[in-house]
Amino acid sequence: MAFLTKLSKISPLARVCLSRCMSHVPENTVYGGPTPQTADRRVTLNQLKQKYKKGEPITVVTAYDYPSAVHLDIAGIDICLVGDSASMVVHGHDTTLPISLEEMLVHCRAVARGAKRPLLVGDLPFGTYETSTSQAVDTAVKVLREGGMDAIKLEGGSPSRITAAKAIVEAGIAVIGHVGLTPQAISVLGGFRPQGKNVSSAIKVVETAMALQEVGCFSVVLECVPAPVAAAATSALRIPTIGIGAGPFCSGQVLVYHDLLGMLQHPHHAKVTPKFCKQYACVGDVIKKALSEYKEEVNNGSFPGPSHTPYKMNPDDVNGFFNELEKLGLNNAASAATAAAEKMNTAQRPDTETSQK
Repeated sequence: MAFLTKLSKISPLARVCLSRCMSHVPENTVYGGPTPQTADRRVTLNQLKQKYKKGEPITVVTAYDYPSAVHLDIAGIDICLVGDSASMVVHGHDTTLPISLEEMLVHCRAVARGAKRPLLVGDLPFGTYETSTSQAVDTAVKVLREGGMDAIKLEGGSPSRITAAKAIVEAGIAVIGHVGLTPQAISVLGGFRPQGKNVSSAIKVVETAMALQEVGCFSVVLECVPAPVAAAATSALRIPTIGIGAGPFCSGQVLVYHDLLGMLQHPHHAKVTPKFCKQYACVGDVIKKALSEYKEEVNNGSFPGPSHTPYKMNPDDVNGFFNELEKLGLNNAASAATAAAEKMNTAQRPDTETSQK
């Protein structure tokens, strides 16, 4: 109590200094630290409903880590989906099946730290919600409580998965359904195959989407179905449809972050990049060029140069350091330190002379 009384009496400047000393946030000495991406508040379900009623498209992109989440935040994307597609584009698997709940939670937490504006949705990975409604609810609770998500997405097609969606909604958790091509079901689908291409399959897509709406899902993803089927489902539903490889007649669209940016130029990624994806950039080429230039500059000794060697010792400290090293019998180290100081001073001198002119 005495400490608090004294603290209340100190000057505002002293209080700021004290809080700086007590803070766990690092000062801007080595790292600049993150800055707020946007002043906007988190997108809510009510805001998405309003967009849907107005006929405004809803934008969804996947993210799997802090940097990608920050990019979505800055771009103003409505929904950030931490997809189990991380299994393929981050972990290098051929399917979405191998990724575990623990791995998904790591991705979710990283994304939650980076994306402050979009609604955050986490995928329930394969094997974490099919056994029982109790298992499904427990997994969904973890994704929100431990992953920092606002809602979950699950692949629904079978009656048990629709039942799972119902139980999760009744537990107070917002759910996005997923019909059409459901990658977790490739074992019974016979691979990554489009759905809804014949009458019975098309009707099943629409009926399943309606069943997910009836159990309380606030949106449904339609993946790899013909445009007329997506249009029919969108018309039949009273909730937004999010298309991926489903044509332009959905309430919104979703793409995988790595796919739309052209992040990876690698045989594995070419194998798992879908035909429907539009590549908005060739970021992979930029990354390859940058890494090659870095390697070249390290090899030829041009990096790091003076402008990227910012930490200095004054001449007196250099001499003192030299003397102390000699006392320790480290003569070669002393000579190396002196030579490095002279070389850096020589390299910086032309820049100084130029700036003075």
